[in-house]
Amino acid sequence: MTESDPAIIRLGVVGAGFMGRQHIDFIRAAPGMALTAVADPVLPPDAFGCAVHESTERMLDAGQVDAVIIANPNALHVDTALECLEAGVAVLLEKPVAVDHAQSLRLVEAVERRRGRLLVGHHRRHHPAVARARAAIRDGELGQVVAVSGLWSARKEDAYFTDMPWHSRPGAGVLLINVVHDLDLLRHLCGEVVEIQAMQSSHARGLEVEDTVSLSLRFENGVVGSFLASDAGVSPWGWDQATEETAAFPFLPDGVAYRIVGTRAALSVPNLARYAYDASVEPDWHSPLSRTYLPVVPRGSFQRQLEHFADVVRGEAEPLVSAEDASRTLALVEAAALAARTRRTVDVARFRTDVEAGRE
Repeated sequence: MTESDPAIIRLGVVGAGFMGRQHIDFIRAAPGMALTAVADPVLPPDAFGCAVHESTERMLDAGQVDAVIIANPNALHVDTALECLEAGVAVLLEKPVAVDHAQSLRLVEAVERRRGRLLVGHHRRHHPAVARARAAIRDGELGQVVAVSGLWSARKEDAYFTDMPWHSRPGAGVLLINVVHDLDLLRHLCGEVVEIQAMQSSHARGLEVEDTVSLSLRFENGVVGSFLASDAGVSPWGWDQATEETAAFPFLPDGVAYRIVGTRAALSVPNLARYAYDASVEPDWHSPLSRTYLPVVPRGSFQRQLEHFADVVRGEAEPLVSAEDASRTLALVEAAALAARTRRTVDVARFRTDVEAGRE
């Protein structure tokens, strides 16, 4: 099979930073796909052994791509995605879908108007452990879920901010770069969040954006939860450390990112350890708990996401994460930031309504 074979999906990548280069590696390893173009203003012409363009516009004008993966800075996401949709190509857009909820609504409208094929890259939803955890919750394996907690903390090196200055400016920060993933998964697992409280700090790094946040959540179904995140604090805890998603992060076997508590059992994710009493007795806190592991077939999130994107490109599947779905996650992140600034509880649905009406 060659790039000229109509069965091959010709893929372009916009932005060749950390995430863009990861996507390039995954494309090269994927059957039925070919990397045919990269758009990045600072790359030499022979950087990846394919056509390199200084802009998305030039890449699209060259007619070398059927679909595009967008991994440029967050502030450029919406305009780049709109440009690609107008050109008629399918889009995998890295998270966050935009830098704020209001901007994301432009993209939601464009996808609906053009019936565009757009998948948002909340890749963790594609992880087999997430699908298995969601099924366990849905099928009552934990009883009634009452609470959830999560933690992500890692000490990002200083060069992360100095080499890519946009990481330290509005539109970045630990909320939009990291916690957006976690809030998306908590929505996916536990349902919509109706209220959020938050505290944030930039004390450790002294940057314009926050480095540490603490969140309290109330879900539509009555579940309550919490999440703590920092890009300045050393820890072994979080999704990146608990999975083998990328070799860039050290893997901690049996690591935990989330803990879900039900009336009959508890579940940690992504290691899928289930803690429960003997099935023959009523739950009793004086009784010993047994630990078992829910079975799952290992598979990487990014590989599964790329396979799903191929189905979206061909028109064989609806996006697992649509622009509208990702817009709700972004609204939740923005509501968290508002809660932190104002030190008050934010009604998430009202916040979305206010943004849509231009009142926020």
